Amino acid sequence: MKIGKIDNETLERLVLRRTGAARSEVIVGPGIGEDCAVLDFGEYECVLSTDPITAGASRVGELAVHISCNDVASNGVEPMAVMLTVLLPPSVTEDEVGEIARQADAAAKELGVQIIGGHTEITDVVTQPVISAVAIGRATKRANIADGAATGFETASGKEPERTTRSLAAQGGTARFDKRMPAIGGVAPGDLIGVTKKLALEGTALAVEKRERELRSYLTDEEIEHAKAMINEVSVVKEGVIAGRIGVKAMHDVTEGGALGAVWEICAHAGTGAELEAGALPFDEVTMTVCAVLGLDPMRLISSGSMMIIGSKDQWDALDIKLAEAGIGASVIGRVTEAEHGITLIMKNGEREAVGPPGPDEIYKV
Repeated sequence: MKIGKIDNETLERLVLRRTGAARSEVIVGPGIGEDCAVLDFGEYECVLSTDPITAGASRVGELAVHISCNDVASNGVEPMAVMLTVLLPPSVTEDEVGEIARQADAAAKELGVQIIGGHTEITDVVTQPVISAVAIGRATKRANIADGAATGFETASGKEPERTTRSLAAQGGTARFDKRMPAIGGVAPGDLIGVTKKLALEGTALAVEKRERELRSYLTDEEIEHAKAMINEVSVVKEGVIAGRIGVKAMHDVTEGGALGAVWEICAHAGTGAELEAGALPFDEVTMTVCAVLGLDPMRLISSGSMMIIGSKDQWDALDIKLAEAGIGASVIGRVTEAEHGITLIMKNGEREAVGPPGPDEIYKV
């Protein structure tokens, strides 16, 4: 099989149909485009996400915390704790173990989350450090549909967001629950699709770290340092919480598969299509140079640091103001369409290209 995330068709066929016993406490379970699981914890909902760091980087401890917390933030929830499983090769030194722990500690303190446990092991199964993180958040419970209880979020107008329902992800359960906003099920044609900050921040930083010697023939010292510093921007917790308070319709942190992969996953889950403007996708000039030199497609390059947000025009008007107040840039890159139109990328010359499901991320070519 190819390196990278298992393709969606295979995942659906081999994995997502085998999710154990259906439990009434599970509000949201696994699914294509679903960043988090949500459990009924009485008056609260417990939001959980897990992610590994396997692409190899000198800042794996930091990335492990940020990437998992980003997923919780994509549900509009502030993360509160993380658990880390750290697998290390026999060649690892005590200094390297300490550095990973230092990085994780610093990232957790930056986000205001606590590392509450995990597992650390030396094993010859891995040849480089591999970290799997579980992030945990808490939201005010939004009750079963029959209860008519209110959510903990409110829209820009102060009114309760439109309710949406989601079935148990086990696809065999019969119970249906009201999911707190944002909910991909509420996405509709005409909604705007946007992203925060620049795309391919993480991918650019990782590519420069791996191929710095080659890239120095094309980039200045300042550009090299600028690219490396992009790794400092991978958190999307702040914008996720802001968008959650406004009550946008859907969020998805842009990770493996890049911008096109994120759009495809959202549309597949929501049962819609989309039109994207290639010229509106926000890339740093250094990213474009790195991708041109290494033969990478920036639109399919891992993009932790950017949150994809879908909402109505009114929601985006309110979001623009709040994001600007927080010093976070955002760009509208397209709109949601009917499912039969598929996902289309409109090039700068006006030509239209169909967007298919994501394959292995471009970073694995580096």
